[in-house]
Amino acid sequence: MADQQNTALDLRVMRATPSDRLPLQHMLELYQHDLSDYWDMELDEHGLYGYRLDAYWLNANYHPFVFRVGGRYAGFALVNDMVCRPDSHYWMAQYFVLRRYRGRGVAQRAALQIFDTLPGRWEVAQVPRNLPAQAFWPKVIAGYTGNDFEVARWQDGPWEGPMQCFDNRGRASYPLALD
Repeated sequence: MADQQNTALDLRVMRATPSDRLPLQHMLELYQHDLSDYWDMELDEHGLYGYRLDAYWLNANYHPFVFRVGGRYAGFALVNDMVCRPDSHYWMAQYFVLRRYRGRGVAQRAALQIFDTLPGRWEVAQVPRNLPAQAFWPKVIAGYTGNDFEVARWQDGPWEGPMQCFDNRGRASYPLALD
């Protein structure tokens, strides 16, 4: 338990800078490898899954974040405005924590810091077959919002699968129970 607390306390969540771009690109490869169990993805001719990050440095409505624990990269989040609902502001496009930091509170604390950084209406969706993500996000969002969120399930359109929607503008502080 002390290791879990120390790891979470040493967490830094920062907006990614151009110097974070290459490490972020490498972590995206690990992330996409993890997701290959749920999505039909193939490697390209260079042995990469590939993910275009350009928009995250060109579009003011795109927000790349990196997480560091003890000064070392531990994960990332990519947030944009490609929402399903016309009244929403933020879409959690990609979210990843390296395996060595999972189960230590890093993922939960990083999510809270990102939510607090960007007040507005959020959409956080999960790939239908990704059961760990479907267990993680509702628990974190329930703790963050004091259970003030909506669960939606989209069947067609820009997203197909479960999604949590909430508005964190004017949010009161709620305690979050960590594993």
